Amino acid sequence: MSAPLLLELSLLLAQGMLTLAMGLAVVRMLRGPRAQDRVLALDVLYVSGMLVLLTIGMRTGSTHFFDAALIVGMLGFVTTAALGRFLLRGEVIE
Repeated sequence: MSAPLLLELSLLLAQGMLTLAMGLAVVRMLRGPRAQDRVLALDVLYVSGMLVLLTIGMRTGSTHFFDAALIVGMLGFVTTAALGRFLLRGEVIE
């Protein structure tokens, strides 16, 4: 088996597993018994989405997907911090 074919298959498998993780995170977000479970599921969802964008960028060789993954990562971090602060104190901006 050649190296490019092995790389293509492993990236395809990784995308499939990450898509499955995103689906399970959506289920947890909808069915989560507590707000903390929903925030954690949202965290898993954005990290998985970011990794899917990175694997697509690796498969296509386009740098636009890497830029989009960076933006998703930054926005996801800010969203998680804001939701955590809201759950802790009941307000985001003091």
